[in-house]
Amino acid sequence: MSQAGQNLKYLRKSKGFTQEEMAESLGIKRSLVGAYEEERAEPRLEVMQTICDMFKISLEDFLFKDLTESKLGYLQKRRIAKLGEDRKGIIHLVPIKATAGYMAGYSDPGFLDELNTFTLPMLSPGNYRAFEILGDSMLPTISGSIIVGEKVDNVEDVKTNNTYIVVSKADGIVYKRIEKNVRTKKQLTLISDNPAYAPYSVNMEDIMELWKTQFVISKPSDRPNFDVNHLANVVNTLQSHVANLKNGMN
Repeated sequence: MSQAGQNLKYLRKSKGFTQEEMAESLGIKRSLVGAYEEERAEPRLEVMQTICDMFKISLEDFLFKDLTESKLGYLQKRRIAKLGEDRKGIIHLVPIKATAGYMAGYSDPGFLDELNTFTLPMLSPGNYRAFEILGDSMLPTISGSIIVGEKVDNVEDVKTNNTYIVVSKADGIVYKRIEKNVRTKKQLTLISDNPAYAPYSVNMEDIMELWKTQFVISKPSDRPNFDVNHLANVVNTLQSHVANLKNGMN
């Protein structure tokens, strides 16, 4: 009986790849990786050869040898490092391409095990997660930056004007500055650092997770060229939004 599906799953996890990342490396669809691992389909010969070249193993071993028996020690060590007793020091990274999956599997240990991890020696013990952000709503924090956040278990611990990763049913994963709504405890106001974006409110009942920003990891960027007229328009727009918010509160 072929061991291809079981061995593919083992090799992928030993390298720290998600199914999506493995699919990209092989030049195939993610659904095919799932089908191979669940033994609903057998990999094509050229795909198997690519896998063997990638992991420096023979085609015969990939097809007929249970690789988990010979290399189980390494996989166990990696799993312990990610999900074992030292879990508090491990940070799971949620890239943009994993956002949709995270919304469904954020509390599933199996899904989290698929994510890449890293550590930061300066962090004190706690529950941390990292998110890749997209867009310019939080400039000068650039698109593609990694936000390392600490889990907030009680919304009462949220501090006004601090930045958070907010995971909600309506908006998915967003990085915003939070302002508590003084009129009701049922909503939070989310504010962008880029004044071109208007503040908006999110219902507490829609919030799935909150992560308070601890570190921002980003690549160096070119110095932006600011247009004075554009900035003036942005300020006017922001003033208009603030006036509308005040009228709504009144």
